[in-house]
Amino acid sequence: MKFIRRESTLHIRKRVPRRYVSVEEREYVWISLHTDSEQVAMRKAPAIWDHMIEAWEAKLAGADADADAQLAAAKNLAAMRGYRYLQAAEVAKLPLDEVLARVEGVVTPSGKIDRQEADALLGGAVSPKLTVTKALDDFWGISRDRIAGKSPEQIRRWENPRKKAIASFVKAVGNLELAEITTADMMTFRNWLAGLVVEGKVNEGSANKDLMFLVGTLKDVAFANDIPIKFNTDRLMFKPGKPVTRPPFSRAWITEKLLAPGALDGLNAEARCILLGMINTGYRPSEGASLGAAQIRLDANIPHIKIEPVGRKLKTDSSERIIPLVGVSLEAFRQFPNGFPRYADRGVLSDTINDYLRENNLLETDKHTLYGLRHSFEDRMLAAGVDERIRMDLLGHQIKRERYGAGANLEHLQRVVQEIAL
Repeated sequence: MKFIRRESTLHIRKRVPRRYVSVEEREYVWISLHTDSEQVAMRKAPAIWDHMIEAWEAKLAGADADADAQLAAAKNLAAMRGYRYLQAAEVAKLPLDEVLARVEGVVTPSGKIDRQEADALLGGAVSPKLTVTKALDDFWGISRDRIAGKSPEQIRRWENPRKKAIASFVKAVGNLELAEITTADMMTFRNWLAGLVVEGKVNEGSANKDLMFLVGTLKDVAFANDIPIKFNTDRLMFKPGKPVTRPPFSRAWITEKLLAPGALDGLNAEARCILLGMINTGYRPSEGASLGAAQIRLDANIPHIKIEPVGRKLKTDSSERIIPLVGVSLEAFRQFPNGFPRYADRGVLSDTINDYLRENNLLETDKHTLYGLRHSFEDRMLAAGVDERIRMDLLGHQIKRERYGAGANLEHLQRVVQEIAL
């Protein structure tokens, strides 16, 4: 690379590439290298020229783009010029010497104002309107840490209630700008939900979830974008109705109905064995479906399964546990020692089993579901007088006190489960 010396300082003089003629009025640019040493100039020149190219690229990105792209380009260009992007009102509050430096930076060699430099240095880029639906798009980016370790199915289940809440708000109130949402708008949404509750289409708990996910999403995005919110959430939630509990299957129903010869033959083998495995382990359906060969230890002295965060996140830290296999559950896992690929990280297992049980009159009442087998496992332990710590450890429940010691060993757990097994 050749340099031109002006007095004692070395410069680059280069023709502006054709690609950038729309954003650079000069045919040639002179760039000072701020040194009189050719050796130093050789080191500095490539980076300085690359920086010039990056600035032109930033201008191209903002030219004739939408508001989002223009603002992003302005922020990028400001950073390249050594400044933090600020809106015009904030620039006006800066010390006078910095304001003047910014102003000087927007003037071209011919004395004209470079619009894109002005947008970048003086805060002229228009901030795009952050609507409710746009806020949801932004939320996924600012909450990436919350899905760390989750499987694709878990991510889907985490995203869906937020998508539902936003869609419901837009339907009931409109796709409002986040900064302009008022308490009255939130009450309009609440009244819309109240109508659904009165009509029996949703219960109070479901309505509260919509409110909770809506408010949480909007507040997180407002905080991340330094947007003051106008709405108040006091008295927004519905008074909870009577909680809907999923009743346990009785021991008699399990033995006489579910385990009756041929009762489950019409259910596909993997779903059938996950159900049977649940009877004497009490695992959550998703936990059973996600077990792989490494977590199913049939070759151990005491056959057992390990619920652990492999490829997915557990519900709580206390969900990680070891459960001995006995009775019908052990026989079920012997059929699938490598796990259940049909249902691993898929959200269709419970619906498949519940539909089958309902269609074949295998639900004890119309309020029963597959999850009732987990409750049944707990009730059988309770009736047998099993210590609370052991019950909590087997079920993966959190203990509401400090956890001391390692808990019961696998041999002890096997004796406990064997006494209540079917």
